[in-house]
Amino acid sequence: MFRIWYKLIKDNHMLRDIVIEDDSDKTRTHKVFDSLTEACYKFDIQKPIWLDVTVSDFKRFSKARFMQDAFIETIDFDYLEMEVIEE
Repeated sequence: MFRIWYKLIKDNHMLRDIVIEDDSDKTRTHKVFDSLTEACYKFDIQKPIWLDVTVSDFKRFSKARFMQDAFIETIDFDYLEMEVIEE
């Protein structure tokens, strides 16, 4: 089971969260991208852009934060955080 926890954070408070589970035979990368798409759909926000710093953080820590610079439109939260909680 592959599980990723997504959180919308504003002023150090969690506004919303969701855990996306995937037990398919897809690659880890496909599971991450598919879960991000699903989380953004459920949060009703646009999908963020993967910046180099975000990619390196995710590779090193299995955790990433998408700040305002990863979104094209203005966001009403401080950042979207994703964290792999089970592989």
